[in-house]
Amino acid sequence: MEKVYGIVDFRLSFIGKPTERDGGVECKHGPGECLGDILELCAASLYPDPKISLGFAMCLSDDYEHIPDQDLIEGCALEHRVDFNKLNHCVSRDDGYGIKLLRESMERSAEAGVNTSCTVRLNEEVRCVRDSGLWKECEGGHEVDDLVRDIKALYHGVVAWL
Repeated sequence: MEKVYGIVDFRLSFIGKPTERDGGVECKHGPGECLGDILELCAASLYPDPKISLGFAMCLSDDYEHIPDQDLIEGCALEHRVDFNKLNHCVSRDDGYGIKLLRESMERSAEAGVNTSCTVRLNEEVRCVRDSGLWKECEGGHEVDDLVRDIKALYHGVVAWL
């Protein structure tokens, strides 16, 4: 993101199931995963600059088994210049804003046919998939420089990997 943040519309989308009751959601790994997803989406909502929100998300992901430990969340927030109080407010709003963000995210993933985490999409197409620790479907390569090359080529009107 450091190399392309100015030309990318970066969005996190999560996999899960919207539920019928109360507009809720169901996450594969339970409520802790849902909370982590909501924290990441709230950070992205509050800090649209992916250098901040993605850094925060990566920090949480690096220690995901400790979500919802407040020390982890506060530490990641501090490290990536995210206001913990604003983040906490977003997650716990009475109007269910955080759940709404997660539900919309899950619906976006389902509409795109994405059911594997992590799926990297570029220009509405699957660019690469990381599944069970392995990169798959990465015709243009799976290294950072490969993705950066393809983003820049697409931005300049050159199709590099299709």
